[in-house]
Amino acid sequence: MKKAVVTGASSGIGRAITQRLLTLGYSVIGISRTIEDSLIGHKNFQAIQTDLSDPKETQKLSLLLQEEELFILVNAAGFGRFAPHEELNFQTIEAMTHLNLTAAMILTNTSLRSLKKNSGYLININSIEALRASKFAALYSATKAGLKAFGDALFEETRKSELSITNINPDMTESAFYDELRFDVSKKENERLLASDIADAVEHILSMRKGAVVSEYTIRSLHFGIEKKTKR
Repeated sequence: MKKAVVTGASSGIGRAITQRLLTLGYSVIGISRTIEDSLIGHKNFQAIQTDLSDPKETQKLSLLLQEEELFILVNAAGFGRFAPHEELNFQTIEAMTHLNLTAAMILTNTSLRSLKKNSGYLININSIEALRASKFAALYSATKAGLKAFGDALFEETRKSELSITNINPDMTESAFYDELRFDVSKKENERLLASDIADAVEHILSMRKGAVVSEYTIRSLHFGIEKKTKR
């Protein structure tokens, strides 16, 4: 059975991708700070609790994954804080940069030989903010644009192998990502994305013949919508 690793697997996009891969017949190692086997409840699922915003924990996970034969790596873990840049503290800047970008590059470094040998897939979950400039999103956009640039360059670097690399850039997607933010996705059906939409994209990528690669996959809601949260 081919094996996948999904970071950020406890909720939102990461969880939807994990469940889809299990449905498609893969075994999945799900990575998150709080995840447990019972959260997914599938015989082919293994949970590993790791805080990927912590460099030491990332290194430990990296050493662990060196022992695995991997077919898919999905870098889906991430968080955002949106405010004037001068209002962000040092800890937020360090944690977001490490989780959204550095950890993904480290885990890819660890997994790359196995992914190439097995003619596998590397999928980075970026953001629409990797493609545009938005106020109050300088740090988040930088991390996601960095991850996109990493994937683009690695695609060129590995083209003589059978590894497929895709950057997925979703627009605002209904998930726990917004729980601690001052805004949320719209409740209107055509003004939001669902995590299952991103899982559909992953399934499409995996279903294509190996000689064709969707290197860039941008998903937008049909209409634009955003919902501001009321202050408590």
